[in-house]
Amino acid sequence: MEPIESQGMTKTHVLSGLPRWSLAVPPLALIVLAVSWGSKPGVILLILICAGLGAAVIAAVHHAEVVAHRVGEPFGTLILALAVTVIEVALIVTLMASGGDKAASLARDTVFAAVMITCNGILGLALVVGSLRHKTQEFRVHASGSALAVMTALVTLSLVLPTFTTSTPGATFSAAQLAFAGVASLVMYGVFVFVQTIRHRDYFLPVTEAAEEDAEDVHAEAPSTGVALVSLALLFGCLIAVVGLAKTVSPKLESAVEAAGAPLAVVGVVIALLVLLPETVAAVRAALRNRLQTSLNLALGSALASIGLTIPAIAIASIWLDGPLVLGLGGKEMVLFALTVVVSMLTLATGRATLLQGAVHLMIFGSFLFLTVSP
Repeated sequence: MEPIESQGMTKTHVLSGLPRWSLAVPPLALIVLAVSWGSKPGVILLILICAGLGAAVIAAVHHAEVVAHRVGEPFGTLILALAVTVIEVALIVTLMASGGDKAASLARDTVFAAVMITCNGILGLALVVGSLRHKTQEFRVHASGSALAVMTALVTLSLVLPTFTTSTPGATFSAAQLAFAGVASLVMYGVFVFVQTIRHRDYFLPVTEAAEEDAEDVHAEAPSTGVALVSLALLFGCLIAVVGLAKTVSPKLESAVEAAGAPLAVVGVVIALLVLLPETVAAVRAALRNRLQTSLNLALGSALASIGLTIPAIAIASIWLDGPLVLGLGGKEMVLFALTVVVSMLTLATGRATLLQGAVHLMIFGSFLFLTVSP
């Protein structure tokens, strides 16, 4: 069996043609998760948790790239986005079930944070890093524009409208409205995935000229099906470890946030940042290879998956969850979302990205972080 080339890694491979470190990290990270789960970690255990979290992120990106190389684009980016989101949704529902009234706005805060992180943080970082190396990068307007349109509709229907409906008090949906929002979200996301992977798959492929610049990455022999399946299993293991370890450190984060006098919403943003680390690293690496379309697929695809899967999941979970479910955004969040949509439309309108566009997105992301800490 031919070994797989992995950037920056040795060519020494063992089981299934994968590097030793990529085979060892997932089980070790899961062991750290099992040992630390439900405990109050001390300094040594906290260091181990942080080390396991970082290693699991790196391993997740590696295995995602192996799977992507086997199945091709845009399936590879879709697998990573879906895997992270499914585990994240399971974590949200679990926390809501055990959090009582304190978790009433957890889904809203997490989904909105994911949108701002992906559409401004990940996208802006990819644009800046890619532009610093390649000056100007090209992407496909049809793909990115359609993803932005779906994302705008999803956020508006699921997170903006609850603030203005009158059937129930507060920024909430009635049972019928929540059911409709869940079905609409699932349908729109399902149609987008169909278009991305089948109907117009060519729209979401990297621009030919950019892809050819990394000839080794494009023309290297694809891994076997067995290797890809092993990597897929290890990818899920890594993502479970990332989300679980992020939850494990959340009590320490809460204590630090309370000690600093900052809002508890900061904890949700930090957890979202940790959970989205695999997509962030993968998007930046793609931008460095002058494959900005892959970075856009990851950023916008993650935002779509987060909304399109979370809203239907909590709509179903609300059947047995007690207490109100706050989904509507406040005025500050709606202004940031509107600014994000307008700037994203201008960024994605030309098919060419520069350093300036990336800097603008990062400044919006910085504003979101600042206003979360200082509302």
